[in-house]
Amino acid sequence: MRLKRRIEEVIVAQSAVHRCAAAVDFHAGGRPLLAPTINSPALHAHFEDVATEMVGAGGVRGAMEPCMGSEDFAAFSEAVPGSHFYFVGIRNEAAGSVHVAHSPHFLVDEGALPYGAAMHASLAMTYLQRQRGRVDSHEEL
Repeated sequence: MRLKRRIEEVIVAQSAVHRCAAAVDFHAGGRPLLAPTINSPALHAHFEDVATEMVGAGGVRGAMEPCMGSEDFAAFSEAVPGSHFYFVGIRNEAAGSVHVAHSPHFLVDEGALPYGAAMHASLAMTYLQRQRGRVDSHEEL
């Protein structure tokens, strides 16, 4: 609620600076129009396990706070739990990769790309291997 009040306050004040009027309508109806992206705790723990095994504990940072960075993924995650936010190769001072992803100065550390590909493959393979014993087996498949 504090965020909604602050958004409205800033928009109304900025429009007044330009001698305009503004109104804010969140179309809430008791539910936010767009939910924040919140990683599934279980899937994020899976990511942390796999990532730590790949790059060591020092190469993995903790969980992110809920964010509005990908509202389309948030909508999918309401139906099917997911873990969307992890970043590979976006911070390497030696390579000059120090700016956030949407900065015009963003520079990906291309040396990290093989790690990103391996991470995606390992996440899927490890998840499927762990699930193998939890569901009825279909030997014919």
